Amino acid sequence: MRLPSNRKYGMEGDGKKMDHAPPFRNPFVHVLNFTLLEKTKIALMTVTLFPIRLLIAAFMMLLAWPFAFLASVGRSEMNVEPQCLWRRLVDTILKIIMRVMWFAGGFHWITVKGQRALPAEAPILTLAPHSSYFDAIPVTMTMASIVMKAESKDIPLWGTLIKYIRPVFVSRSDQDSRKKTVEEIKRRAHSGGEWPQIMIFPEGTCTNRSCLITFKPGAFIPAVPVQPVVIRYPNKLDTITWTWQGPGAFEILWLTLCQLHNEFVIEFLPIYTPSEEEKKNPALFAINVRRVMAKALGVPITDYSFEDCQLAMAEGQLSLPVDTCLLEYAKLVRRLGLKSKNPDKVLQDYGNRARKLEGQKLDLNDFAQFLDVPVSDMLRDMFALFDEHEENCMDVREYVIALSVVCRPAKTLETMKLAFKMFEAEEDGAITEMELAVILKTALGVTLLNVSHLFNAIDAEDTGKITFDKFRSFVEQQPDFAEDYLYTENQCLRSCPCSRHLTNPSQSSSNLQGTATTKTANGICPDFSPKEHGTNDRLSKKHD
Repeated sequence: MRLPSNRKYGMEGDGKKMDHAPPFRNPFVHVLNFTLLEKTKIALMTVTLFPIRLLIAAFMMLLAWPFAFLASVGRSEMNVEPQCLWRRLVDTILKIIMRVMWFAGGFHWITVKGQRALPAEAPILTLAPHSSYFDAIPVTMTMASIVMKAESKDIPLWGTLIKYIRPVFVSRSDQDSRKKTVEEIKRRAHSGGEWPQIMIFPEGTCTNRSCLITFKPGAFIPAVPVQPVVIRYPNKLDTITWTWQGPGAFEILWLTLCQLHNEFVIEFLPIYTPSEEEKKNPALFAINVRRVMAKALGVPITDYSFEDCQLAMAEGQLSLPVDTCLLEYAKLVRRLGLKSKNPDKVLQDYGNRARKLEGQKLDLNDFAQFLDVPVSDMLRDMFALFDEHEENCMDVREYVIALSVVCRPAKTLETMKLAFKMFEAEEDGAITEMELAVILKTALGVTLLNVSHLFNAIDAEDTGKITFDKFRSFVEQQPDFAEDYLYTENQCLRSCPCSRHLTNPSQSSSNLQGTATTKTANGICPDFSPKEHGTNDRLSKKHD
């Protein structure tokens, strides 16, 4: 698979052509590399500045608790009380305490651009890009409401501080919670400015700020004016970013507090008032607001979404490389409506049909007929992913393998079994080294892959062929076969998120050079948009 240089960009939700190609960087991966000087500084700060800053931050949180508790006593969840003098005083005190906490953490000055709108003018603030729990800075600056998991309010100390800003809670145990959340946001948004503004991160998950991914429609369903707000961290060393594949929560905290100074810029853009068409179409509203914010940030937009996070961090035996083509492939599968609710049945049918073709190459029209879809620009983009040599033909077996990975990312053996079935010879049910290379490079979404080391290890008798039973037996004995036999032979996979993860700042600073990219479900914003696709509950859980 490869990303073609001349893509036929598909239509966006408003019928306009997409402005940008897929981002060069995988938005869900953050890799940290340090120079010797940086490692020395971090080691020094770990034993000097870091513990002091951590203690001050903890003290400020404790200091804020009694004020938040006092102001929250007797509050109604359905009605907002008048902002009397003593509540305004508490609000000011809490803002000062939080500002001191951020100052102690190295955010010595915060740059604010633009003018924040009044609640009556823009009841909802949409913030992007969402990349870290440090994105809580705007919340403490404004004391605006946010959308939070209901479980958060039961956390000691933190729950009291959260309840003070009157968040909209989403309950995982309530089947109708998403619908209730949207209704509550609509109720507050149409209150004429009585309720505090609601801050929403419409991306719904953390990225590395290299682009703006798909905005979920929840913030735009109320059909009221919103104020777009963009966030920047213009630091030389990015210790802020907390993505799905990258340094963990405590490591990010440790590295950030070890920096002498951390910059933060927040820009309030002009209020965006939806047209009548946008009021009826929240997805269109979201697309147009995203375009405005991307232009202000100077970054591309992409249709990658939360589902792609699931694909990127799936716990299969083949970890996807940072620059895998499968994210682009998955996006096209969604947009073409090719992801079935019963993938096993569809994959079985595709596999049987592809096997009968016996490696016969298909042109674009044949490919469209195979999928039973009309020829379109998006289908041309899909076709181009597999037309590696630009010969206007493709092997449909590769499409089936890629679809299996996207639909069943954690079931590596199921994908390999399907692939063997399509490629194996009838007389002995075996495949060659070249065929194994095609299968694995497609399953990883890369253009080139050397599998000689792996193939020779499986083919102990040196027959030049292997069966699925041999492969499965080898994998059962060598569960880390990809790490031991593929990543060592292919530099293109070196950026793959498989390196050992640092979780303790007391570890030797010499280990900092690693990519530190274990798969950790990061993000602080729950998804409250109405469900359109099934999601993995385990992957939906996010840290607060």
